[in-house]
Amino acid sequence: MSTETAHVDTFVIDGLPPLEQWPEISFERGGLSYPDRMNAATDLLDNAIDRGWGDRPCTALGDINWTYSQLLDQANRIAEVLVNNAGVVPGNRVLLRGPNAPWMVAAWFGCLKAGAVAVATMPMLRAVELSKIHAKCSPTVAICEVGDEGPVLEAGGVPVLTWGTDGTLSSAMEAASGSFDNVDTAATDPALLGFTSGTTGEPKAAIHFHRDVSVVADVFVPLLDVGPHDIFVGSAPLAFTFGLGGHIIFPMSVGASTVYCETPGPGPLAELIADRGATVCFTAPTAWRAMMLADPSPDLSSLRVGVSAGETLPAATFELVENTLGVRLVDGLGATELLHIFLACGPDEAIPGKTGKPLKAFEAKLIGDDGNELGDGQVGRLAVRGPIGCRYLNDERQKVYVQDGWNVTGDSYIRDADGYYQYQARSDDMIISSGYNIAAPEVEAAVIQHPAVAEVGVIGSPDEARGRIVHAFICLNSGYEPTDELAKEIQNHVKATVAPYKYPRRITFSAEPLPKTNTGKLQRNRLG
Repeated sequence: MSTETAHVDTFVIDGLPPLEQWPEISFERGGLSYPDRMNAATDLLDNAIDRGWGDRPCTALGDINWTYSQLLDQANRIAEVLVNNAGVVPGNRVLLRGPNAPWMVAAWFGCLKAGAVAVATMPMLRAVELSKIHAKCSPTVAICEVGDEGPVLEAGGVPVLTWGTDGTLSSAMEAASGSFDNVDTAATDPALLGFTSGTTGEPKAAIHFHRDVSVVADVFVPLLDVGPHDIFVGSAPLAFTFGLGGHIIFPMSVGASTVYCETPGPGPLAELIADRGATVCFTAPTAWRAMMLADPSPDLSSLRVGVSAGETLPAATFELVENTLGVRLVDGLGATELLHIFLACGPDEAIPGKTGKPLKAFEAKLIGDDGNELGDGQVGRLAVRGPIGCRYLNDERQKVYVQDGWNVTGDSYIRDADGYYQYQARSDDMIISSGYNIAAPEVEAAVIQHPAVAEVGVIGSPDEARGRIVHAFICLNSGYEPTDELAKEIQNHVKATVAPYKYPRRITFSAEPLPKTNTGKLQRNRLG
């Protein structure tokens, strides 16, 4: 079969790193095989109808409950509008901005059907953050909810299609036929860009192919023992690849359904599980702990499968969930660069406090600062390779993440004699708080814009509820006093400048200059 690209706009393909900078890609270890041509929307959605799942529930939020057939109709209409009204051609980037909702799922599939490259973003991102994404991927058109166009237009000025009452997308969809012939993409045509924060605050865009969507389902879903009658829920945004897998790819690969939470937070998620009788939940360790300790606690007895990722899962949280629900969590380590989880164990093999082993088709090792492999019992940088690997869009940091054919994740681990990997720390300046990746320099850049701040250093501090929280150490300009009111003012300033989840939840005012090297570089390791 032909592997010739279907992309007319080759911006993303042209932005792939040189082949010599790619990690080794191998399917042999997992016995995986894929055709040369495939469209992920065809595989997950159109083929679901052929499998007899058309009338099965697929995606829901509140009173909206779409079957697989209804989702297909909506996705086809969006693809029609993108092509016929917005002039989208295969390879164009389509920016998606919205909450976890059925319309976002339909828009994601509409992009793939049209051969476009989906770029999902969170609605809480401000214009300054979106402008960096725009600059990186040059979207052709954006889709968002009615009334949420402002930050998108301010960030880049691309045309915007809106979903909702009197929305331009919704109105155009009414005139569409609901029938669409999916673009015949190559398996290695880019399907999506996964954006992840760099340690400097400059985002990186990981390129993933249509084939990769099938790969993550084939290697991870077998751990879960799930099927058509399962109901998935979770907290991760669809803009995060953890959420993309847990809310779309994995449930739809087995004909199951996903119900989205109307209000963020562990409390509403627990209530959703109780109300809908959800059986599978994807969320971060902090949310698992909060749901177990809620008083009063909703009835969570319907849950039989739990997946934890986004930050390290403490042994105490694993045991709390097991003792409370009888559910042994699947702890997973994933990365946007590899699309989803690559290190985990099934419930029966899980050991509290240890992440697990490489999934089938993946292999892992630990390396020292010199790049040489380390043995059991030694702390080293985690390196992995398998059927998916890092391919950054036009980014020199490709050469840092990929070394000698291996993906070097930025996590430090230790491996025991039985092959289990146990998390030790991040090996960079990334703070992981409640499952969110937060770059310390980006927060510092927001804080320093406040007129009271002379200098600032940001680190992650331990926190029982969130794992780690953003902790800012601040020296004030003359004329300002370190008060609780000023700390609150600075926090609100950061919330208005970048996504609110990045704000410093703890502020320490320092009367002395912050520690620096002889060359004037901030020494974050001496803060706290």
